[in-house]
Amino acid sequence: MGKRKSTSIVAASKQAKMSSLPKLQREALHTDQAPAAVGPYSQAVRVDRTIYISGQIPFDPVTMKKVDGDIQAETHQVMKNLDAILKNAGCDFSNVIKTTVLVKNMGEFALVNEVYAQYFKEPYPARACFEVARLPKDVNVEIEAIAMVGPFE
Repeated sequence: MGKRKSTSIVAASKQAKMSSLPKLQREALHTDQAPAAVGPYSQAVRVDRTIYISGQIPFDPVTMKKVDGDIQAETHQVMKNLDAILKNAGCDFSNVIKTTVLVKNMGEFALVNEVYAQYFKEPYPARACFEVARLPKDVNVEIEAIAMVGPFE
């Protein structure tokens, strides 16, 4: 009984602290210049100055079909989609602070990297890369990003 009582006191204390915090501004972002979401998610979400961009796959935003070509063609389309979403949020690639790259074949990562490097300049964003068994719509690459709105020093 004593443990349950102390747990509820801790929960009440956390709730009181949370209610005293200023409210965050949250907004779903959408642009027709990038593929529409194909499920229950947003292309991007802005929380105050932070933009969380959902994983982008190599789909043409007009046809909603995978672009033709190799992994580099796919990566270019992914980066174009990210660029459109960033611009819609008032950002560009210099505002990106973190990316997550998903590839179907880690053996092609060097090719992805060649394209990726064309869009980012130093200081590069933090990044994680994972090889996965399968990606949506059987594409070969997907990239998600986090960006901060506003100038950097």
